[in-house]
Amino acid sequence: MSADPVYPRFAEPRLIEALADTPVVLIHGPRQCGKTTLAQQVGRAQGRSYLSFDDPVTLGAATADPAGFVADLPERVILDEVQRAPGIFGAIKVAVDRRRSYGRFLLTGSSNVLLVPALADSLAGRMGILRLHPLAQCELAGRESGFLDALFGGGFKVRTAERLGRNLAERIGAGGYPPALARALPARRAAWYRDYVEALTQRDVRDLARISSLDALPRLLALAAGQTARLINVSDLSGPFQLSRTTIRDYITLLERVFLLEELPPWHSNRLSRLVKAPKLHMGDTGVACALLGLDAESLNRDRTALGQLLETFVFQDLRRQADWREDDIRFFHFRDKDGAEVDIVLERGAGQVAGVEVKASATVTATDFRGLRQLREAAGARFAAGVVLYDGEVSAGFGDGLYAVPLRALWEPA
Repeated sequence: MSADPVYPRFAEPRLIEALADTPVVLIHGPRQCGKTTLAQQVGRAQGRSYLSFDDPVTLGAATADPAGFVADLPERVILDEVQRAPGIFGAIKVAVDRRRSYGRFLLTGSSNVLLVPALADSLAGRMGILRLHPLAQCELAGRESGFLDALFGGGFKVRTAERLGRNLAERIGAGGYPPALARALPARRAAWYRDYVEALTQRDVRDLARISSLDALPRLLALAAGQTARLINVSDLSGPFQLSRTTIRDYITLLERVFLLEELPPWHSNRLSRLVKAPKLHMGDTGVACALLGLDAESLNRDRTALGQLLETFVFQDLRRQADWREDDIRFFHFRDKDGAEVDIVLERGAGQVAGVEVKASATVTATDFRGLRQLREAAGARFAAGVVLYDGEVSAGFGDGLYAVPLRALWEPA
């Protein structure tokens, strides 16, 4: 029996840097995305002890006496699944304030513990935060991508690349969760994703909130998967349920807290007033989405509408994953005006640069595909860095004034 493959995590250098100058470091992200593996890998090299709050005895001790539990911890420790024991945040604060040594506590959390008031109040200014996602495509390839550097730093060279073809749908369906990718057969990966969603909604969501219709969450998530990469429409999502729009909105927020859903806010500019201000909804991973929708590579290639939606989410999530291990601050938006011009993904680097990425599943690009990017360029003015149409073609080429057609595989290949 062969061991599961071990993929490089390009967030590791940032984690090591944070531990060298910050008392508490939190790795947060969805369950099974590799947080524990990364923490233990770094922790072994630093001689750290490991405790998990998934263990009922450890959780019971921390809950019964948070101050005593923290006082008895080893000098350097990993505390896994810390969202299950929010009462220790205050005790960690006291310990840090008494003796401020760097890298003392390495925490992991599988829900967005940044929204827990006790954490926000207790560890502000004392904690570094690292968001870990499922695997990016360049991590699967074992080499860092040059896409974001090219997007913000000088454009894309004329070059040719092999089309992805059917492999594109296979990548979308496979997703990025390491335990799913360890399964060779697509049907077995899909089964893992379905079981994952069921376990997450039944356990972690229950820990976060007492809700009356727990069985509605997997069905709501499946409905959301069918609307990925679209503007959020709570009325459509609440239609099949005997639940109010307010309740459905609360459920969407809960699914966001466990990283199954993500909202992409609209980009605004004082230069343009006629902008659509609704956020877009994206699934956190296309492997989860395909499993819930019953789609495999073959059915995706037949259903071009579904392929287009899921490809947009696939590109958005891959760019998010790459951006979160970089040192520069990159934020994400979408752009749409009331005349129908749109850009699927808008990226802002710091306060200075704006770039746009439009996503196409086809093998050709024409000048009309740059309509939304030209509008974004006008709105951003001197801040505009570049606009790219990503497509499943062979040629990377310029379309004038900072606009480029670029093959999709450039997302994970060196520039």
